[in-house]
Amino acid sequence: MTLTELKYILALARERHFGRAAAACHVSQPTLSVGIKKLEEELELKLFERNANDISVTPLGAEVIRQAQVVLEQSQAIKEIAKRGKDPLAGPLRLGVIYTIGPYLLPDLVKRVIDLTPQMPLILQENFTMKLLEQLRSGDIDCAILAEPFPDTNLETLPLYDEPFLAALPAHHPLANSDNITAEQLKAETMLLLGTGHCFRDHVLQVCPEFARFASDAEGIQKTFEGSSLETIKHMVASGMGVTLVPRLSVPTASWAASPYVRYLPFESDAPTRRVVLAWRRSYTRGEAITALQAALTSCELSGVRRLPSVAL
Repeated sequence: MTLTELKYILALARERHFGRAAAACHVSQPTLSVGIKKLEEELELKLFERNANDISVTPLGAEVIRQAQVVLEQSQAIKEIAKRGKDPLAGPLRLGVIYTIGPYLLPDLVKRVIDLTPQMPLILQENFTMKLLEQLRSGDIDCAILAEPFPDTNLETLPLYDEPFLAALPAHHPLANSDNITAEQLKAETMLLLGTGHCFRDHVLQVCPEFARFASDAEGIQKTFEGSSLETIKHMVASGMGVTLVPRLSVPTASWAASPYVRYLPFESDAPTRRVVLAWRRSYTRGEAITALQAALTSCELSGVRRLPSVAL
């Protein structure tokens, strides 16, 4: 039994697909399949049920996978203990970022990190919140920039900023020339949403919960459409397909009122917001690296958000 084989079964349990699990482990599918089969033979236990269209974890397999998660976390802790005598800023920092933050924060952040700590290159991973949490637990990434709320998974968190939402409307929309908008006014509109898995989709549905019942096309009524990214949805708004909500950092200041196709409106009062935080494992020992990343984040230009007080780590 090896740590690599334990990583394979965790990946397959997470992805439920041999090809995706192999890609997540950066190996070929045959290599992953052979490794899992070897572990099953060693344990004399079937860990997965393999059907034509689905892969599921057996009851005993689920127990093995839970223990494998603990073993991998402990092995990562051993590696981090060994790093304590070295320069904590020397070497890469593996940073995860959710899709609705990465494109708007990373270009500035990467430049700041290069300027402040050139010996600590960033290895970046964009993904959904739940995927990043799994990668944090398994040690595949060191820290992640996420939007609350998310399940507490034995993580340390550092609040970074509160980001308001803006309503995005087609430029020819009757409300486009208003100074602001209310959630009540959005109820009659066709809402454009991110696909399932994006936490920002859940944030939008919290602001306009009445659209939740239409998101699954219930009773044949289509009041929502889905897109794969915020930029795709903005183009859908520009074409007149509907309206949406976007986080403030996704709207360059120059585009606030100058876009010929999309009009961005703030909320009249009690603007909905999301809290963005930096999260890392409690067992992570490169505290100086987290502090350096915090300093780089603090130096970024974050127009329109409410920065939260810095906390000494």
